[in-house]
Amino acid sequence: MPDLSQIVKAYDVRGVVPDQWDESLAELFGAAFARVTDADAIVVGHDMRPSSPCLARAFARGAASLGVDVTEIGLCSTDQLYFASGYLNLPGAMFTASHNPARYNGIKMCRAGAAPIGQDSGLAEIRALVEGWADSGAPEPAVQPGTLTQRDVLADYAAHLRSLVDLTAIRPLKVVVDAGNGMGGHTVPTVFEGLPLELDALYFELDGTFPHHEANPLDPKNIVDLQARVRETGADIGLAFDGDADRCFVVDGRGEPVSPSAITALVASRELAKHPGGTVIHNCITSWSVPEVVKENGGTPVRTRVGHSFIKAEMARTGAIFGGEHSAHYYFRDFWNADTGMLAALHVLAALGGQKGPLSDLVAQYDRYAASGEINSTVDDQAGRMEAVKAAYERREGAELDELDGLTVTTANWWFNLRPSNTEPLLRLNVEARDQETAAEVRDEVLSIVRA
Repeated sequence: MPDLSQIVKAYDVRGVVPDQWDESLAELFGAAFARVTDADAIVVGHDMRPSSPCLARAFARGAASLGVDVTEIGLCSTDQLYFASGYLNLPGAMFTASHNPARYNGIKMCRAGAAPIGQDSGLAEIRALVEGWADSGAPEPAVQPGTLTQRDVLADYAAHLRSLVDLTAIRPLKVVVDAGNGMGGHTVPTVFEGLPLELDALYFELDGTFPHHEANPLDPKNIVDLQARVRETGADIGLAFDGDADRCFVVDGRGEPVSPSAITALVASRELAKHPGGTVIHNCITSWSVPEVVKENGGTPVRTRVGHSFIKAEMARTGAIFGGEHSAHYYFRDFWNADTGMLAALHVLAALGGQKGPLSDLVAQYDRYAASGEINSTVDDQAGRMEAVKAAYERREGAELDELDGLTVTTANWWFNLRPSNTEPLLRLNVEARDQETAAEVRDEVLSIVRA
C-alpha cells in the first residue's frame, strides 16, 4: 500500500510522480473525492506539467465510475478552477504542484462554491478511503457511470474578473509579465485583451519543466529577469506569477519588489471604498501597515493564522470583503472567498493607471516599516528552540507574547513571528520594526537563540 502520509499535506495532495503517486492512485482520489463531497457532478482542471493531463483524466474516470458527471476544463490556473467551482456551483479539483519542481504534481480540492477542503474539512476522509481501496480494491462502480464533458471557461473567468475592476478609463501602461512558463501564460493574454495595457510577455510558453527559472517568485533569484526587463524598457510595472498563477508578485517601475503587505493594504483601501465599513482579514505575518490602513479607511481588520484554509474560514465567518497574506495570496468575497492573484493585479493596475505618478510613489503610503523578510533556520528540535525563544522574551519588559500561529512577540517598536514549518525541519522568522537598524538587531538576537 502506498504511504499517503508522504503526499497528503495539510491543504492538498502533493508528491513526486510516479515515485510517490501515479494515475492509478489519482483514479482512487477521484472516487474518494466524489464520495466525500456527495456530488452529482464535479469540475476538474490541470496545469501545464507533463504529468497533469493524464492524472486529471484518471481522477475524472474515478469520479465518473461512481456515477458522477465530470466537467473537464483542461488547462487552467488554480484561480480559474476556483472560478469554475463558484460559477458552476460544483466541487472542483485542480492538478498542480504550484511552484514545486517539474517532477512533482498534486491536487488542490474544493467543495461547491470554491469552499476549501483541508485536513479538517474532508481531506482526512478522502485519504482514509484511498488507503482502504488501495489495500482492498477499488470501490464498486455505479450501475450508470457519469459522463465526461469538456468545457472552456477561460473567457467567462476573464469576463468575471474584469467586471470587478474597471480598467477602461486608466492611462496606457507598459506592463512586463513573467509567467515563468506557468499558467499565467494561459490566462494573462485573455484577461488583458482590449485593455489599455502594452504587454511585454516573458516566458509565456507553457512548459512544466520550467526551462528559464523556477516558477516561485517568492525567491528573489526568480524575479531577476523581470526586474531587468522593467528597467531596460522603462515599463510602469512588472508582474510575476507562480506556476499555477494563483499568486502574483509586483515590481515597481524602478525594478524594486513591492511587498505583498503593501499590495494587501492598497487593495484593502480600494475594496473598502466599494464596501464601506467592511472586514479585512490579514495573517499574523503581514505588516503593521495593513490593519492601520484598514482602520484609516473605516474598515475592521481581523488577524488570523497563516494558510488559505484559515483565511477562507475567517472570510466566511466574518463576511469579510478581502483578505491578504505575506505570501502574496489575495482573497476576495466577490470571488467566492477564494484567492486570485490576477484580481489583485487588476486592482494594482487600476490604481496605478488612475493617477499620474509612478507605482513607487503610490505604494509608499502603504510601505511604512522595515521588514526582514522570511528567514529559515534548519533545526533538529523545533519545539525546544521555540521554547528557548519564548523563555528569552516572556520576561522582557513591554513585550506581549501570543501563540496564535507559532510565537509572536510584540513591543511598541518592533515585532517578530517565529513558527515551525509543517513539512520540513525549519523555523521561519519574520521581523518588522520602525527602522532598519532595529529590525536587524531583533533579527540577529532571535537567530542567535534559534541557531544556538
